[in-house]
Amino acid sequence: MIVSTAWASDQAKSPSTAPAAAQRQLVSRQAEVKRLEQDLDRQESDSKRASERLQQQDQAIAELQKQLHELQARPASDSR
Repeated sequence: MIVSTAWASDQAKSPSTAPAAAQRQLVSRQAEVKRLEQDLDRQESDSKRASERLQQQDQAIAELQKQLHELQARPASDSR
């Protein structure tokens, strides 16, 4: 209880510094939230682009596999 009494005593001595400190902390937290939101947006954008690239690669692979199967299905004499 000595700690809480000392803290309350400090608060009573300087009531104007508590709101200022709280305001600074709030501004700091808001800046951190904004930075984290920007990081999240960037990561989501990067993820979307990577997903689109993978989809394009999957389509290219499917097309190449189709061509390969068509070539393999031809009789050997057609390939000459």
